[in-house]
Amino acid sequence: QVQLVESGGGLVQAGGSLRLFCAVSGRTFSRYAMGWFRQAPGEEREFVAAVSKSGGYTEYADSVKGRFTISRDNAKNTVYLQMNSLKPEDTAVYYCAAALAYSISIYEYSYWGQGTQVTVSS
Repeated sequence: QVQLVESGGGLVQAGGSLRLFCAVSGRTFSRYAMGWFRQAPGEEREFVAAVSKSGGYTEYADSVKGRFTISRDNAKNTVYLQMNSLKPEDTAVYYCAAALAYSISIYEYSYWGQGTQVTVSS
């Protein structure tokens, strides 16, 4: 079993920064690629960023490229999402997820956290 717990969300002004954390339980963290997704009210859940099992490869949605950075620390069973230059359209619930295969597809992710709210005011 893999359990994921996100934290670090909050309210920030446009142009500000936040860092999200995802703590993963279990001793098999390095077996999973990790991803961040987000869901705004009335919208479908969408891909934000992914990091490979070793951390050597990353992928980003075009909407966040150059502003967000995903990283992981396999010794701490934690994945991070550094979000800079935030915009009101980044407002959403952000979810951390784990997959056996490195992918940007939501369908590859089997384990999900409960989500953390990010609100960006204009």
